[in-house]
Amino acid sequence: MARLEVNVDHIATLRQARLIDEPDPVTAAALAELAGADGIIVHLREDRRHIQDRDVRILRQTVKTRLNLEMAATAEIIGIAKEIRPDVATLVPEKRKELTTEGGLDVAGHQDHIHQAVQQLQQAGIRVSLFVDPQPEQLKAASVVGANYVELHTGTYAEARSEDEADRLFEELLAAAAHARQLGLTVKAGHGLNYRNIKRFRGRKEFDEYSIGHSIISRAVLVGLERAVREMIALIKS
Repeated sequence: MARLEVNVDHIATLRQARLIDEPDPVTAAALAELAGADGIIVHLREDRRHIQDRDVRILRQTVKTRLNLEMAATAEIIGIAKEIRPDVATLVPEKRKELTTEGGLDVAGHQDHIHQAVQQLQQAGIRVSLFVDPQPEQLKAASVVGANYVELHTGTYAEARSEDEADRLFEELLAAAAHARQLGLTVKAGHGLNYRNIKRFRGRKEFDEYSIGHSIISRAVLVGLERAVREMIALIKS
């Protein structure tokens, strides 16, 4: 049965808007786990716009399920990851001015650099996931560099302007997931998934895990975090 990892970055976004100590993403992570989340995700950006070093260090001590650290493949962040040792490190592209991650990592175009990053992290006992677009060349490159997982970028699917377009893009994701599995990779999916567009994924065995943050945190503002997580789990696992 597919698993759900909950991204709590935007709890920290709200905290940083006032530069105070609440709401605390560490508390949010605990509530998400109590509601049944299979893992917690945070993105330690180079500009520290939301999650801070302190958050990652405390989460490493308190998360009971699995801690997934999203990160750029830079020397500074790799060093922090090797020290803190999350269960999983997800390498993502990162631009200073973007609102959120805009696309998949170009593994095929930066194979040597990413291979070195993957090796450093794995030598520290950290499993590595690569956030990639659902393209054959990127999946093949992810396998070549030795990644344990790929997280397929679902943002284009999530932004589809019609049901027909969404159907077509979903079929592309299914094909990519099947290809990744043939290459020996565990398949995750994430970016832009919400309580509506996740329904196509329900019951699909091509995907092992889902990474969802913004939609859950947005619903939590209205109904509470535990209920928001449980509702998403019900959609994924029913």
